[in-house]
Amino acid sequence: MSLRPESLRGAGEGTQVAGQVDYRLARNSIVNQFHKGRLSRLDICDAHPDLLRAASNVGDETREECPICEEVNVRLVSYVFGNRLPPSGVCVTSRQEMSRLARTSKQMTCYVVEVCPNCSWNHLARSFAISARP
Repeated sequence: MSLRPESLRGAGEGTQVAGQVDYRLARNSIVNQFHKGRLSRLDICDAHPDLLRAASNVGDETREECPICEEVNVRLVSYVFGNRLPPSGVCVTSRQEMSRLARTSKQMTCYVVEVCPNCSWNHLARSFAISARP
């Protein structure tokens, strides 16, 4: 499940999305370097096995083809980190789970990762902060 900041609307009283950082320019730079031959597939296709498992089982498939292998569509996986969450974060699989987390923690950050389950390409797509209003 991939979440966007707008998916938290109605998550409960006091939930506020602070802003979003989009990493598309960094992604495009890496993809261009790969296509020019300056980076090898070994340099950029290095997804952790847990990330690949999450992408295969709970990732949200997109319509966008993998920019590296060009064989399958990439999947988006969302992780949330915050004060009362485990150090490794929580892989969010539904909007209901995100809403529940937004109500339990005063400050969290959500990271959305783009993953290709075929060639192990992965890149941080965007991040956004979620904070409870005082």
